Amino acid sequence: MKNLASIVAACCLLFTACAQTPKDKNQQILKPSNEMNKTLVTYFSATGNTKAAAERLAKECNADLFEIAPEVPYTTADLDWRDKQSRSTLEMKDRTSRPAIKGTCANIADYDTIWIGFPVWWYTAPTIINTFIEAHDLNGKVLNVFATSGGSDVKGSYNDLKKAYPQYQWGESRLMN
Repeated sequence: MKNLASIVAACCLLFTACAQTPKDKNQQILKPSNEMNKTLVTYFSATGNTKAAAERLAKECNADLFEIAPEVPYTTADLDWRDKQSRSTLEMKDRTSRPAIKGTCANIADYDTIWIGFPVWWYTAPTIINTFIEAHDLNGKVLNVFATSGGSDVKGSYNDLKKAYPQYQWGESRLMN
């Protein structure tokens, strides 16, 4: 008991010393880390798998959610990767393709860290992700990537995005199946 009381007393002294206000008016008091870094999880989900992963990630990071929704939703036929004329196949063949999205995230300036999620298509991010990135000012933000996939890794997608948008600060990547 005596040791526990000594430990508690030492902790109280330590916390009191750290909580003092600065003597110099120009010295900055740092906010707690949960106030400094506001996180947004954005995602495009064609079938619901990436949406479920985004919801798990947002909960883990105590983050807000934003869906990257296509202006014209994808049908099952649009997503048939075996059909050389399906919408997704044609979009992925044309790297300049920018499928329209329903809207932009109006308050994106409020966030420091942004997770961008998507299903891996043809070993990379769907071109609708480029639409989202190009529609927003992401300067000064840390961009992280997460993806869902039936067999591909996220590293190729992550590297493709870093190469396409070198002006941004890229953080980590996660495969979330």
